[in-house]
Amino acid sequence: MAAYTVRPGDLRGDLVAPLAVPPRLADVVERIQRAPWPQWLQPGARMRREVAELCRLQSARGLTVLAWLAEGDAPADIDWLLDTHRLTGRRQERMYGAAERLADPVRELVVANWTWALSTAHGGRVTAPFFASRAYPDDGYAAAHATVTLLQLWDRIPEVRQALALAWAATRTPADWCKAAELRAGHGDEVPIFTYPRGPLPPKSAVRPWIGRLLRCA
Repeated sequence: MAAYTVRPGDLRGDLVAPLAVPPRLADVVERIQRAPWPQWLQPGARMRREVAELCRLQSARGLTVLAWLAEGDAPADIDWLLDTHRLTGRRQERMYGAAERLADPVRELVVANWTWALSTAHGGRVTAPFFASRAYPDDGYAAAHATVTLLQLWDRIPEVRQALALAWAATRTPADWCKAAELRAGHGDEVPIFTYPRGPLPPKSAVRPWIGRLLRCA
């Protein structure tokens, strides 16, 4: 049974309003944000590969948790999800499978945020602080350095922007889901999940295969 309601909206598309979020799921949403984002810029192919792989992991983890939120439950064992090693094998297929289960209105929340980040001049300034503050919530020094590093990556290496934007959209959307559920609990009325205005989809030929598979857009 879906743990959300859907009703027609404005130009931003259908409005998705979550029901109550179990405390265990809210905790998982917070825990997946603790990703080892780099704190120092080391130019070169290795840095780009490592960031791209971390983006793929975070994108898959975020969409997996979003699927659990939409279903209102999570497996008893989630240790495999919290592992920050490179995404491969059965763990990868489990996360990709969860992403494929997302209903279109829920998936569109992520697509809206992803395309907005790619189409606005403020993409780097929005994504970098979000990543850093959630990854290092108790270490302002580390968070500041990670913010600067991620800003530089966004500005200097355009080829990683799609991956960074999706990692942000896939992990921010579950956080906004929990916030909307919290507001509903406090006020008693449906609260739609916030998204940024949707931008144009990149050409299919320019979308990385793993992004196309996770978002079903290629």
